[in-house]
Amino acid sequence: MTTQGTRRLRIKHLTKVAYAQPAASSHNEVRMTPLTLPGQTTLDARVTVNPSTPTWSYWDYWGTQVTGFDLMDPHGHLTITASSLVETHPAGPLPEAPTWRGLAERTANSRLAEYINPTARTTVPAGLIERARDVTAGLDPHEAAVAVSSLVADRVAYLPGTTGVNTSAAEAWEQSAGVCQDIAHLTIALLRGLGLPTRYVSGYLHPDREAELHRPVAGQSHAWIEYWADDWCGYDPTNRTRADESHVVVGRGRDYDDVTPHKGIYRGVPGGPPEVTVEFTRVA
Repeated sequence: MTTQGTRRLRIKHLTKVAYAQPAASSHNEVRMTPLTLPGQTTLDARVTVNPSTPTWSYWDYWGTQVTGFDLMDPHGHLTITASSLVETHPAGPLPEAPTWRGLAERTANSRLAEYINPTARTTVPAGLIERARDVTAGLDPHEAAVAVSSLVADRVAYLPGTTGVNTSAAEAWEQSAGVCQDIAHLTIALLRGLGLPTRYVSGYLHPDREAELHRPVAGQSHAWIEYWADDWCGYDPTNRTRADESHVVVGRGRDYDDVTPHKGIYRGVPGGPPEVTVEFTRVA
């Protein structure tokens, strides 16, 4: 039995790779297993591969569960199916906002420092940082996170297909268009520039809050942020909302490179991009 506001979601993440000619071999890492956290519990999760091959799993440095596998025989296709059942809970109250000075002292002597420096994907011109300082003057860290998220969402329209996985935060700002990954990277870049430790979150967002029970709906992977204000606080800048029971966390890191859902190398001729589908079924 679930409590009020709690959801139980079944998620099927399907990745299909077709090679122009059979690959001689391939080596793969998959990050598609939801975490068990205070706000969510993973009741069941499994990753299967076709052609069938043994898999192994481990936890990476950032705390994400990784499934690895090798295919050592020639294969013309690869299908990865990640299935999970996750119980999610409404977001709790925000912690009392720390002072910016206290935040700086806490960050300097802890692992939070890893989430304060820019990466190649989260580097932006100094002028953008100054613009973020202007819109957050006098605000506490919680208010600043919302203000910066709005600044980014106002500038960058959500338009699938306008950017790729290698697009940087600065490029998305210049194009004034992107996807959730770009909006998250930009928000992270500006919040780090203000001195607020911020990390990239990879996971899923149930697309229909009013979905009928047991009715599958199409969705997709999603990206949002978590900033540190005496605890990690999730915020979805693409949708201008706190991360809640519709969000399912798979991994966190400095940027997309730390939590890429599927990374692999293969021996063979270049092929096309993978075909990815995500299906959600609310079961409670």
